[in-house]
Amino acid sequence: MFILLAIAIASAAYLALANLSVAAFARRPVELASEFLPTFTILKPIAGLEPDLYENLRSCCDQEYDASYEVVLCLHSRDDPALPVAERLAEEFPKVARLAIGENAAMTNPKIANLAKPGAEARGEIVVIADSDIRVNREYLRALAASFATERVGATTCLYGGIHNASFASRLGALQIEDMFIPSVLVALALGDLRFCLGATMAVRRTLLEKIGGLEALGAVLADDHRFGELVTAAGKSIELSRYVVQTSVPERTLRELWPHELRWARTNFVLAPTGYAFSFLIYAFPLVVIYLAVARNLTWGLPLLGVVVVLRLILHYLARSALSVKRRDELWLIPLRDFLSLGVWCASFFGRRVLWRTRMYRMR
Repeated sequence: MFILLAIAIASAAYLALANLSVAAFARRPVELASEFLPTFTILKPIAGLEPDLYENLRSCCDQEYDASYEVVLCLHSRDDPALPVAERLAEEFPKVARLAIGENAAMTNPKIANLAKPGAEARGEIVVIADSDIRVNREYLRALAASFATERVGATTCLYGGIHNASFASRLGALQIEDMFIPSVLVALALGDLRFCLGATMAVRRTLLEKIGGLEALGAVLADDHRFGELVTAAGKSIELSRYVVQTSVPERTLRELWPHELRWARTNFVLAPTGYAFSFLIYAFPLVVIYLAVARNLTWGLPLLGVVVVLRLILHYLARSALSVKRRDELWLIPLRDFLSLGVWCASFFGRRVLWRTRMYRMR
């Protein structure tokens, strides 16, 4: 029982650290470049007709930016049902958007195979890889440019909030991103230098990208964002976490769709950092304290600890909403369900290595 109590106390301490980390991020102002304005190339990997695809892609094309920029809309083939959307944007923004169709069959990672091909070559001084489900406002490029004002920064990345649909599963997915994943990133940053990027936005100097081997250096791994960060820091450059926050669509409509998506994230993180991931269950403080109460039935310690955890958990929820500029209706009743589901995903991640990425099955190693 003492071990369960120690785990519950440690998880409460994690919540306190997460609150401090998220609050520190929320206090940072969003910096927008006004003088240093490098040229940009935004690479968009597209695979299939996703919900809100036009709106998401268009947000990157319609930027308030005084220097030149381009958006390369990359598709695997002309049979892709998203092709009409890409063609519409190329017609709407002829000076900005262009299409690149085909793939590099030698690469394991389908996302990188979609980008590292003839016709998708970057022309800008800064190369941005941003997933197709990402939506931004017109200040996106100015915010990224501000990170590169100093030469020590080789790359920058962005946190993201969730845009959910009306389904129960999508709302749970958005809550996982905002209340669990993003605070864990900020805690990691509080404990050491940033050594990875997030797929929502990976921006890098083109000269540095060429130095680390180009996109080809990312093609053999599924976790391209983590590998990208490793290569940048190994080259002696730092990665900056921008204060600018992007938004990502959470398209899942059922728990049957949400579960394999979150399981892929979990198993990927386990493969990347087994020891750290093994102890990451501490972030699920509320279910851990409830489990302690149910098993130990020690009300003297359990009830006060539960009260502390509930307060800390609610503070984290509202700090995350503030830091990520979440405007949608609040649904507090989802928090306990979300926390127990997340703990369930963590447990399931140890039983198997197979992950589903869109329609393809992979084995992690």
